[in-house]
Formats: sequence, structure tokens, C-alpha cells
Amino acid sequence: MHLLPHLLTRFVQKGRLTVTFADGERRSFGSGVDGPIVAIRLKDAAVEREIFFNPELKVAEAYMDERLVMEEGGRVFDLLMLFSVNRSGLAAHPVQKALRAVWKKFRRSQQSNRLGGEASQNIRHHYDIPPKFYRLWLDETMTYSCAYYTSPDVGLYQAQIDKLRHIAAKLKLEPGMHVAEIGSGWGALGTFLARNYGVKVTSVSLSPEQIAVAKERAEREGVADKVTFIEQDYRELQGTYDRVVSIAMMEAIGIDNFDNYFLTIKKLTKPGGFALVHCIARMSPPGTTAPFIRKYIFPGGYVPAMSEVFASLERTGTWCDDCESLRLHYYWTIRDWRLNYEAKRDEAVAMMGERFCRMWDFYLASVELGFLHGSNFVFQILISDKRDDVPVIRDYIVEEEKRLASIGAV
Repeated sequence: MHLLPHLLTRFVQKGRLTVTFADGERRSFGSGVDGPIVAIRLKDAAVEREIFFNPELKVAEAYMDERLVMEEGGRVFDLLMLFSVNRSGLAAHPVQKALRAVWKKFRRSQQSNRLGGEASQNIRHHYDIPPKFYRLWLDETMTYSCAYYTSPDVGLYQAQIDKLRHIAAKLKLEPGMHVAEIGSGWGALGTFLARNYGVKVTSVSLSPEQIAVAKERAEREGVADKVTFIEQDYRELQGTYDRVVSIAMMEAIGIDNFDNYFLTIKKLTKPGGFALVHCIARMSPPGTTAPFIRKYIFPGGYVPAMSEVFASLERTGTWCDDCESLRLHYYWTIRDWRLNYEAKRDEAVAMMGERFCRMWDFYLASVELGFLHGSNFVFQILISDKRDDVPVIRDYIVEEEKRLASIGAV
């Protein structure tokens, strides 16, 4: 039992973590200031060893399996907040440094996402959870990506509407244009563009559940004649388009596919057209996907460093005409998702079971804090084949957003 206390002594400097070990011994770690006060109980000796050797995965699994129990009214969010404010101490531990070095060596095989079964299976793992589960805690638009907060307390629904307007404004659309969408979600953006601009949209996803919901949405909103949702890999999409838009999709393709991704966008874009890519990134150097996220949430996924994004644009001869950094917007988004989810947790448990919901507790809390204390943020880039395919002054974006707001575009 000496291994885990050794790790916790070095790791927990801010706040306080009190652990009741399997043999009944109770020990506290940390200064008790500048962080939360948390108490947990570990139910068996094996979990103590497991957490020492792989805390980022095994703490999650122990919580999911109720081998790690929160005490004194604490929540797993509190535990993860404690980890978050002490994250530099964990990364500096020799065992954890060695683990990260091993993970980095295997990161390409973990992100292969080969065309066909592997890419489809990875997408379905996350998005083919019953849509009624997502409806419990997403806003009315069913948008499952970073919103655009004009202020931290504007509210999730308004922030998602503002995100749709922000993206639409950047695309500089005209009636009759044809837009390709790489990653349909549940159809919010595609139907918004068709309804407000009279454009045609061809949208692809590898999730049958998302495609089914998106098609129903297009019918319900009266734009089924303008929006086509197809279950297809983006690499197999044919034709050329006035605009290409890809929201929260680049994170799913893997580092070995970045060049092909940008080349595919280039191939799909008509001369004089351009594309918008919205993606999570890290402000730190290239890294790996956290083992819990990789195993349980987004298999095959990877959040790129900006150096990796721009290196790929260089290799593919692609102009970056505009780059916007949304730094705290995803923190506010996931905060609102988590609060909505916690309010509906009993319904979620009845629908999906306790272990699944414990996994979701851990997922939402960990990613929220990753955008608050970690290196994650969201970027939006406009890319094109020629340097002047996008207006050289950004005023057109603000002007169009104001117009959309004035007419109440939803």
C-alpha cells in the first residue's frame, strides 16, 4: 500500500484529498488551501495498485465500478477538480512520465481510423447511443459541439444559435450555392443553412442514428428538398461544392489522416470557394489521447496541436485565410451540458444504467476541466486554394451576424 500514498504525496499539493484505504487506514494529502477538500474510499487493495500504475484510466474505472466511492457528500466533479488544480504534479511523477512516453509511441496505431469498418465503428461507439439520452441534456437544437458564448451566462440554447449564426456568417453564402458538410451531427447546421439562405446542403456522417434523426429533422422543418443526409465516410464524398464545412469532425480522423482530410476538402471545393473547419486543439505540443477518453468515449480520436494543423496545411498547399481561437467557449458549453445532465441524471440511469452514467459523470467533468485548467481550446479556420478566395477584411462576418440576429434566425 506504500505505492499510492507515495504518488499522492507528490501529486496533491493544493486542496486536500483524504483517502480511506482498503485496510481501514485513513490518510490525508495536500495543504488544504487553493483547492477543493475531497474524501474517497478505496474498497480493495488491488485498486490501489491499479491507480498507482495508471491513474488517468484506473480512477475512472474504479469510480465506474464503485470500487472508488465518494464520501462526505462529495461528487466525482470535486475529485477531478482536485486533480485538475494539481495536474502538473501528476505529469511530473516518474511513473506517469514513463507511461506518457509509451502512449506517445503507440499513438498512430491508436488513431488509424482506416476507411471502412474501423472508422465507422469508432464513430458509432459514441454517437449511436440512443438519441433520447442526448436529448435529456443537450439544448433544443441538439447541437453537440462547442457553442459561441457572447457572455458566460447567455444560456446554452442562445449560445448554440449564436454559433450557427457565427458559422453561417463566415461562410458568406448566397442562394443557390451547394454546401458540403463533413460530419452532420443531428442536422442542426445543415437545416439552419438551408432554411436561412436557400442553399443546398449535402451532409455525411458514419452514424446511422445521427443520419436518421437529421433526416426526420429536415422533413419536420420543411427543408428535405434542400438537405441530403448520407451515411458515408467523408473520403468517399463525390462532387464539388461552393463551400465545405466541418464541425467537430477533425478530432475523429487521427493524425495520419490530416493531410488526406485537407486534400479531400481541397478536392471538394470549387474554384473560388472555401471551407470552414471547427475543431478542438491543444495549445501544448503534440501529445496523446487520455486513456479513459480513448477507451470509453472517443476511440480513434485525437486533439491536434496547432503545430500539427498548420504543418498539414503547409504540406497540402492550403491557405489559412482566417483563424479564430475560442478559448473558454467550450468550458462554458460543457459546464452547461453537465449541469443539465446532473439535473436529469435519475432519468439517465433509468435509461442507460448506473455504470454508464458513472462513465458519463467522469467524462463530462473531466473534459469540462480540461477546457478550464488544461491546454484545450477550439479553433475555427477558413481555408482555400487561393489567398483571396475569402474576403481579406473580416467585417463581413460581423455585419452578417447582426443581420441574422435582427431577423431572429434560428
